[in-house]
Amino acid sequence: MLVAERYEKIVQLVNERGSIRVSELSELCQVTEETIRRDLDRLEQAGRLRRSHGGAVSVKDQQPEIPYFEREISNAEEKRRIALEAVKRIQPRDKIALDASSTAWYMASHLPDIPLTVLTNSIKVAMELSTKEKIEVISTGGLLAQRSLSFVGPLAERTLQTYHVDKLFFSCKGVHPEFGISESNELQARIKQQMLGIADEVILLSDASKFGVKAFTHVAELRDVDALITDKGLTKEQQEQLEGSGLTVTFV
Repeated sequence: MLVAERYEKIVQLVNERGSIRVSELSELCQVTEETIRRDLDRLEQAGRLRRSHGGAVSVKDQQPEIPYFEREISNAEEKRRIALEAVKRIQPRDKIALDASSTAWYMASHLPDIPLTVLTNSIKVAMELSTKEKIEVISTGGLLAQRSLSFVGPLAERTLQTYHVDKLFFSCKGVHPEFGISESNELQARIKQQMLGIADEVILLSDASKFGVKAFTHVAELRDVDALITDKGLTKEQQEQLEGSGLTVTFV
């Protein structure tokens, strides 16, 4: 197979599947994984696909962020139940991180006014906690993503690198048994990756609608998460997949 033919085959496979791993491309194209990585780098530079951790995703699959007010009312009851369960895992004087998800905002609204330090990139979370006198709130600052009312970009990422937290509570756009945890765009994905890196314990908050979804940008593998809180809307097959992943799962 000529190099140009291999490039076209890679792009075709990525577009057909939405995402694909380096190891699988190596087998299908009968070249080394190192060769595939170089191919993916060149194809990304040409705008034909987007590199992700361990593979590539189709540029045709990119989705804009859903405006915050829409996410706030979507699956609201499930998100409230998940948030209430998450709050039970917080102890006085904990240092926690909350992302800019609507489920994290529900958490903030239900947090008791106890001594806590909360690190967040969410304007909504910070505003919700501003009325609670015993909770210290640290905002990352950074570039304002208007749709999600969150701070992203290099400044927010550098701010996160200077902290350490006991627990991270975060959500995402998609949870998939093979593709892992994913987000709608790279800026949000990078923030969440930084948050995972500074936390002793990582708790994923995800309602059933996000399972089986492969969003645009890979964030982390399921094995990078310590616990998952979700609702009872998952299919039996999805529940079995989670049980086989080694995650501690709580259904609410």
